[in-house]
Amino acid sequence: MSDDRTLIRELVENWVVWRDAGDWERFATVWHDDGFMMATWFQGPARDFIRVSREGFERGVSILHFLGGTSIDLAGNRAISQTKMTISQRADVHGVSCDVVCTGRFYDFLEKRAGRWGIVLRQPIYEKDRVDPVDPAATLALDADVLGRFPVGYRHLAYAQTQIGYDVKRDMPGLVGPGVERLYRRGADWLAGGEIGDGESGGAESGGVSHRAGFPTVD
Repeated sequence: MSDDRTLIRELVENWVVWRDAGDWERFATVWHDDGFMMATWFQGPARDFIRVSREGFERGVSILHFLGGTSIDLAGNRAISQTKMTISQRADVHGVSCDVVCTGRFYDFLEKRAGRWGIVLRQPIYEKDRVDPVDPAATLALDADVLGRFPVGYRHLAYAQTQIGYDVKRDMPGLVGPGVERLYRRGADWLAGGEIGDGESGGAESGGVSHRAGFPTVD
């Protein structure tokens, strides 16, 4: 593995460890100053993502991440990194304590500036998910109409997040479909020297103008 690939993999791993541990000062170092984060519950500048993540962490919001394999495409001082990941969130759903697990990929636009790699845009890809009561004896009944409003790749995660007060984005990329195909084209454009916003999607999905964040409450 080249030095650049090693540094990028280390950066991706640091993101997860420092974010989940609440090590906010070091977490800020994995981003460039213009870094942008896309998530089901937040779309905006990295500095604001750090702030609202910290606020949620201090209120007891439980969102953890686990990583798998990484594939990195390098083009000079630019890179696209795809990393298998699992998001695990604990939340009350209709009064039942539940764990929601969502499997997907972190799709990262990275750049090396002044000798330092950093994230310019993180766009997760949501592939599949499930929800289970923490107590196996508990009974959980979901509203099928509400569940059906969200994409199949993260519908249970979105359901749980809306239950605790998040405003969830409903058109994030999944395993297949136009959304993820646009993301792949944007990644290819980035490696070829284009801007992130050159893709067809525009708006928040391009890391551009939209800025939304949910501010949940925790019982």
